[in-house]
Amino acid sequence: MSPAIPAPAAPRPARVLLVEDDDLMRRSFTVALDRYGYRMQAAADGLTGLELFRDDTFDLLILDVMLPGLDGIGLCRKVRETSLVPVLMMSARGDGLDVVAGLEAGADDYVVKPVDSYVLVARIRSLLRRATYPPAPAPGQAAGDEPLPSEGELLVLGDLTIDTGGLEVFVAGSQVALTPTELKLLLEFAAHPGIVLERHTLLRNVWEYGWDGDSRVVDLCVQRLRRKLGRDRIETVRGFGYKLRR
Repeated sequence: MSPAIPAPAAPRPARVLLVEDDDLMRRSFTVALDRYGYRMQAAADGLTGLELFRDDTFDLLILDVMLPGLDGIGLCRKVRETSLVPVLMMSARGDGLDVVAGLEAGADDYVVKPVDSYVLVARIRSLLRRATYPPAPAPGQAAGDEPLPSEGELLVLGDLTIDTGGLEVFVAGSQVALTPTELKLLLEFAAHPGIVLERHTLLRNVWEYGWDGDSRVVDLCVQRLRRKLGRDRIETVRGFGYKLRR
């Protein structure tokens, strides 16, 4: 009798940390996302959220901007010191202040409250789809300690090297840690070197937005890429969009 073939293991449910100080909203989001199959953990303030993040492993963080103790912007900055985990910011205000501050701190996307659970789930799914990323350098480990990837999967543009198979990026031989969104945006540029890409095209292909997406997420993510890769790497074509220089 032939041995039974084991059934393939079911995908591991994504683990999500929600940090929200409003009790009703925190409970309702936790229940709703749990029903969608996410393994939820929640905190009511930024310092507790930071402790949970440091003590466990999560696939995605949802951070409210206005939090007691340590606000969502500060929490996002603390997270980015050691991790590239996707971060979705929530703001009760739709003005540019919270949006820009959150994206500059390293968040991948944002939603404005009140937000329906199905919209929140759509944003979560989009972030998790682009969440295959290289690990951040361990604390105390200098960037560039890792050897360059093997040839055959490399895209070389000047001193910029992209390992499209291993999803690693090097500038002048030193490895650069990118968030999932930064990496996907760079890969989108690298697939069209020297070609101007309009903001709505990048919103559709990277963030999976429709025509109503907020172009500020593109502009802020480009700024973060420039800080990591060099300010002249991505050129602004006024009135049109951006292009990666060959």
